[in-house]
Amino acid sequence: MATAPTRPPTPTAVATTPAPPPTGTDVRSEIRPAITLALLSLQHALIHAQSALLPLVFIQVIDQFGVGVGEVGLLVAVGNILSGGIQLSFGWLTRVMSRRGILAIGGLVFGAGMSVTALATSWIPFSAATVIARLGGAPQHPVGNALLAEQYPADRRSSAISIHIAVGNLGTVAIPLVGGYVIARAGWQPAVLIVGIPALVVAVAILFLLRESGTDRAAAIDTGSTLGAYRSLRGERDLLWLFAGSSVSAAGRGLGIITTFVPLYLSRSLGLDTGAVALMYTLLLIGSVPGPIVAGWISDRVGHKPVLLATYLLGAGSLALLVIAGSNIPAVWLAIGFMSAFVFEESSLMQALLADVARPGIRDVAFSAYFMLMFGVGAIWAAALGALVGVLGDRAGFPIAFAISAISYLGAALVVTRIRAAVPGARVPGLISADPPVTGE
Repeated sequence: MATAPTRPPTPTAVATTPAPPPTGTDVRSEIRPAITLALLSLQHALIHAQSALLPLVFIQVIDQFGVGVGEVGLLVAVGNILSGGIQLSFGWLTRVMSRRGILAIGGLVFGAGMSVTALATSWIPFSAATVIARLGGAPQHPVGNALLAEQYPADRRSSAISIHIAVGNLGTVAIPLVGGYVIARAGWQPAVLIVGIPALVVAVAILFLLRESGTDRAAAIDTGSTLGAYRSLRGERDLLWLFAGSSVSAAGRGLGIITTFVPLYLSRSLGLDTGAVALMYTLLLIGSVPGPIVAGWISDRVGHKPVLLATYLLGAGSLALLVIAGSNIPAVWLAIGFMSAFVFEESSLMQALLADVARPGIRDVAFSAYFMLMFGVGAIWAAALGALVGVLGDRAGFPIAFAISAISYLGAALVVTRIRAAVPGARVPGLISADPPVTGE
């Protein structure tokens, strides 16, 4: 009896669900930390260049636009407040956007704001474009440093962050010479364009050349809500001590307090002429470039915390020497040389230490909170020390202000000793495991 023909088996249905995106491990082969560091450092230098260039531009536009020093001070205050306040938003924004996208968009806004400034014909549009540019530069510090912390291992992290900061400082050192020359030869409008147009080019390069794994973002999402992540910082013992140490040492921070008050002290208290003040100020600023790089290299080998503590002690000593020097000009030169060597490393070392003790899932909110605090507390210290000098007078006020800065370094050193720091190439015990979920209750 004939058998029925055998029917071929029905093919198994093929799933139509799209394949999951590559994991951090798959993408990591495309990560190029050196390119990331180069692009972020260039962007950082241009942002610092804006801060150094604007005081020279203000001198020109005060007469052109018919405004006074009060309006300029208000513009600077508004820019600082908004730029500092926006820092907290990046803890949330990095969960819904890539860091590359945030940095590229911020760079485009910064470059466009600086370029449009050159077209301003009155104070209001000039001020608006300046503030917009400041806001565009806001992501660079928290988002950029968090990205470097993700891409570089612990035993190279401090060097990377230090280079990032040092190249930014190079923008501060170079622009008074370059910008001043351009303003003298061609006016302030071309001077702002030499910052704005390159910023646009760097932002486009970041968008197309920078790569990231997204591992920190995945870890952050796994921890729960953004609000819960910020609230969880209250339970991070080492981060709280770090925030406290940074707040105390802000009274003597190199870029900000020291670079603001030292030239005034040399001119108003010691009565030095403009040429001598310029030379001493240049000597002070020169150390802001190699200092962080050298300190970062050393700290990657012996530990971030020991080098930070040494920097605090040496920085306090250099400030004390300035006070003791009084009107002895050779001693003042010596003190400024020591300050140049030891007052600019704190920021990069503190950020490397933060990257060590912050779990990947809260790294972005930790950096955002750190920079918001750094901007805010630094502004308070500047106002307080300025008011002190105003009350006591230049001759008595400046030495007392510098003595307070030195004491703040010693106080910060005591606070930092409470932080449980990792040894080079390792992590703090208990921080390797996956982040525990946090809620936004």
